[in-house]
Amino acid sequence: MEKKNAQPRTAELSANTRRKYTEVKNPRQLRVLHALMVRPRPREEMDRIAGCSNSPSQIASLRGKGFDIPCVMVRSLDCDGLLVYRGVYYLTAADRRMIARHVCRKGA
Repeated sequence: MEKKNAQPRTAELSANTRRKYTEVKNPRQLRVLHALMVRPRPREEMDRIAGCSNSPSQIASLRGKGFDIPCVMVRSLDCDGLLVYRGVYYLTAADRRMIARHVCRKGA
């Protein structure tokens, strides 16, 4: 039984579908996007780059502006040698296209 208000699955979305994009003006969020354009980044690194101690809040705000910015949990060892999982953020191809369109519109 399918729910009436269910979101379409990724496979059901058209490649030409554009998400609603809200311009990013916050300097912390701009630093986050710039860093993620270079490579995937762990949460701890995003804290230093954004200049705040709660980068997940910045990521949540960017998601609210139309970005996906998935997070994968990667196995890692902490300073005590214990196995932990840490979050690594990355941009999807659609996120990269949104950033490129924004840069082209701005003429930067």
